[in-house]
Amino acid sequence: MYNPKSMKAEEFISHEEVMATLAYAEENKTNAALIGGIIEKAGLRKGLTHREAAVLLECRLEDKNREVFELARQLKQDFYGNRIVMFAPLYLSNYCVNECVYCPYHRQNRRIPRKKLSQEDIAREVTALQDMGHKRLAVESGEDPVHNPIEYILESIQTIYSIKHKNGAIRRVNVNIAAAAVEDYRKLRDAGIGTYILFQETYHKESYEKLHPAGPKHNYAWHTEAMDRAMEGGIDDVGCGVLFGLELYRYEFAALLMHAEHLEAVHGVGPHTVSLPRIRAADGIDPESFANGIGDDTFAKIVACTRVAAPYTGIIISTRESQACRERVLGLGVSQISGGSRTSVGGYLEPEAPEDPERSTEQFSVNDNRTLDQVVSWLMRLGYIPSFCTACYREGRTGDRFMTLCKNGQIQNCCHPNALMTLKEYLIDYAAPETKLSGERLIASEIGNIPKEKVRALVADHLEMIQKGSRDFRL
Repeated sequence: MYNPKSMKAEEFISHEEVMATLAYAEENKTNAALIGGIIEKAGLRKGLTHREAAVLLECRLEDKNREVFELARQLKQDFYGNRIVMFAPLYLSNYCVNECVYCPYHRQNRRIPRKKLSQEDIAREVTALQDMGHKRLAVESGEDPVHNPIEYILESIQTIYSIKHKNGAIRRVNVNIAAAAVEDYRKLRDAGIGTYILFQETYHKESYEKLHPAGPKHNYAWHTEAMDRAMEGGIDDVGCGVLFGLELYRYEFAALLMHAEHLEAVHGVGPHTVSLPRIRAADGIDPESFANGIGDDTFAKIVACTRVAAPYTGIIISTRESQACRERVLGLGVSQISGGSRTSVGGYLEPEAPEDPERSTEQFSVNDNRTLDQVVSWLMRLGYIPSFCTACYREGRTGDRFMTLCKNGQIQNCCHPNALMTLKEYLIDYAAPETKLSGERLIASEIGNIPKEKVRALVADHLEMIQKGSRDFRL
């Protein structure tokens, strides 16, 4: 029985409801009147149900598809402007007791070297990340109660926040670790994390259990209900995601939106972000062996339909995707991307040699290998503002408070100025000369887009103070 308010995974992600949704979408894929009505509803900027969104994803009418893409671009601009938030992953350990068949960290993999960063190692990695210019990290770790207990994660977060190198500082640590108990989520909240992120991988229970044949992650309900426990533990910013390629993309898309609807129905706020990764090559992992891979056209449509269905939710695209693919989907709704990423343990201080795959600790292959500065420069050439802002977390604008500001459009009165000020910091402290020149021109042109005169004057004053050496202004 489908019930979005239920606390049971198989009821708020009902297989029968997903299948009925897909049948409804297939039946109406050329229903111009229905599709037009759904697009019109999406234009009201209040989102869509999973069934309505599934119809748009399945739509076979090219004129209507163009309308969906144009609406996605407009909604991205309305809610997030031309800002793109920057972050980087930090892998702490690849010890893992699970046997996920799509991940090289699985317990049976005897080829991959096992590594775990000490607190001293973490300090050096964080220093390297700060020297690149990063302010926001996503901590990653395999699931291993012996090597990677919650105490290790908490100590690592404390270490990350403690490192102040030159003008650098990590101002926000997001956490992407295995499903945990409520008391552990309370500890993460008290440690000052930003968003708790957990990819579902696949919402199809039968496929999920086959893909996770052993280990704690095998428990579908425990994993799927993790966001509810996180929110019960006081973490009001959570990030969902699926790994496209493991199961039929239509199924995952509908179920992901059902999960968002469940969080909204129960907790009053949906996910802060959704991540849309595709499976990539890694040690012993061949993406071609998974039958449900998707091409770039389908991927772009998924991004666009996610944006029109959930206009307030951030969308994350990582360096799993190529420069060309990321450029294509940026305007369709993406609000966060990684840059200069390493998916290996200790890879920032000592990048792994590509000619030595036997020693690789990468979780997946990176398809965008540019430096952070190259990514920043590229974004500005495309007309985007690379943002290193973390103000909302530190000003208490999280959970329903963030969503309220986003829904009424007020968030841009904070985010746009904060993006300019954090970009200014990056340009002075880390940018290459050409990047700095481009950035200064961009800031000069964007100041005039701040609507309130008092805010515009305040930002101009702060920019001048940043030029003279001050740091960390935020609205």
